[in-house]
Amino acid sequence: MPALICGSLAFDTITNFGGQFAEHILPDQVHILNVAFLVPTLRREFGGCAGNIAYSLKLLGGEPVVMATLGNDGRDYLDRMQRLQWDTSLVRTVDHTYTAQAIIITDQRNNQITAFHPGAMGEAHLTAVPTHRPDIRLAIVAPDGRDAMVQHAQQLHEAGIPFIFDPGQGLPMFNGDELMRFIGQATWVAVNDYEAKLLSDRTGRSLAELSTSHLRGIVVTLGEQGCELWVQGQCERVPGVAATAVVDPTGCGDAFRAGLLFGLERDWSLSRSVQLGNRLGALKIAHQGGQNHAVDPVALGAA
Repeated sequence: MPALICGSLAFDTITNFGGQFAEHILPDQVHILNVAFLVPTLRREFGGCAGNIAYSLKLLGGEPVVMATLGNDGRDYLDRMQRLQWDTSLVRTVDHTYTAQAIIITDQRNNQITAFHPGAMGEAHLTAVPTHRPDIRLAIVAPDGRDAMVQHAQQLHEAGIPFIFDPGQGLPMFNGDELMRFIGQATWVAVNDYEAKLLSDRTGRSLAELSTSHLRGIVVTLGEQGCELWVQGQCERVPGVAATAVVDPTGCGDAFRAGLLFGLERDWSLSRSVQLGNRLGALKIAHQGGQNHAVDPVALGAA
């Protein structure tokens, strides 16, 4: 069953800082913050939430349908997606701007500072959710242009297509009423622990309260500690998976979401689906970039 992945396609410029940000950012001096980090390594990767999710989902044996926007420098990315046999029929190319760009600095404790230029992502709302694809019965609304997230969630809701609301780094763009509208339209919500706190603060409701609704679950990822599942006011803790190496956290959350999507496509329980997500996240973190890891579906328990 194809899964519609609404989100960003971006180029990631990834650098590594050999120290810790906390040693160089003085809390009592942030009003005059002026810091520079020496980053001896630099590489450019294919990224963006939609791209990273599609990459892992395809390796698991899923059928990603990417709905996203590229800029005038995106030809290589489009060629790569087609070589990997993703469905790119809903990928739009915008000629007058660049593809979205993320510039990421990672310190020794895997903390990250990111500068993000949205570029073509700002026109993602011009592509509508397809109503002529009865084969698409599951979707995810991942971080994207603000208008795109609002419109695609509404379109999926009106089409009766269950979807995961995954606001990610886009969550601060929305106020409490807007977030409640997303939650009212979605079938599942996926956030990390920081985003979960922000979601509760902005809506004025606890995760227990938010989950006591039509939602089939709220998933809160906790990195190496696993995740929490909130279903009808009750919380279940799902243990994490130890990584063989910690190399680069970029795209770990997206790999997790690919596992979640894969399980939900197959009517697995939410707990089993996030267990696969945890295994994928631990696998990804041992590799640089969001789209360079190999996946053995049998070893991961996905076959």
